[in-house]
Amino acid sequence: MRIIKANPLTKESFAPYGEYASIQKPTGNHIGSFYPDQVHLSVSGDLPVAFSPLVCEKSDKMIITTAEFHNTTAEGLLVLDDDVVLHVAPPSKDPVPELTEAFIVPQGTMIKLNIGVWHFAAMPINKDKAHVLIVLPERIYVNDCTIVEYDEKDHMEVQI
Repeated sequence: MRIIKANPLTKESFAPYGEYASIQKPTGNHIGSFYPDQVHLSVSGDLPVAFSPLVCEKSDKMIITTAEFHNTTAEGLLVLDDDVVLHVAPPSKDPVPELTEAFIVPQGTMIKLNIGVWHFAAMPINKDKAHVLIVLPERIYVNDCTIVEYDEKDHMEVQI
């Protein structure tokens, strides 16, 4: 099994996959205490945007066995109450587990994944459960979600 290192989140290293901003410690352009347009999320068609809670459970080891992508929309993830590891791989027609990278995402961070980026559920670092708010067009997980179980030879363990 291949080992991959979870790296700190930086604008440069995460740029191929999307963008992010700290919600708890915002920086940049502001009007008083309001920080507008920190993360941009393009969605498909006329579907309303839906906000869905995801409860991520901690396991003994961070093993990547699965990935998914959306072909018509970006995805937003707001990490609420624990630091997490998020694994991503570049958009492609076929799975590219060999290109997988992992990032440490601090709690309170809003992530935008670009259209087509391979990913799966975040993995809690400190707590037994982490809560993540998922932002996608309504029912896109039924209409536009390709999920792939990797062959065992492509499984990866993430280390911090």
